[in-house]
Amino acid sequence: MTALLTAYVLMWPVLVLGILITIGRGFVKDVKKAREEGRPVI
Repeated sequence: MTALLTAYVLMWPVLVLGILITIGRGFVKDVKKAREEGRPVI
């Protein structure tokens, strides 16, 4: 039971990290595209 609870608690930081990496990749891609087009990101 302790192992299951530990796995449950530790999976959330891994999920959040995966989501943040996905968002970060998309942002970097948008910045590169904006620079190529010569327009500001904001």
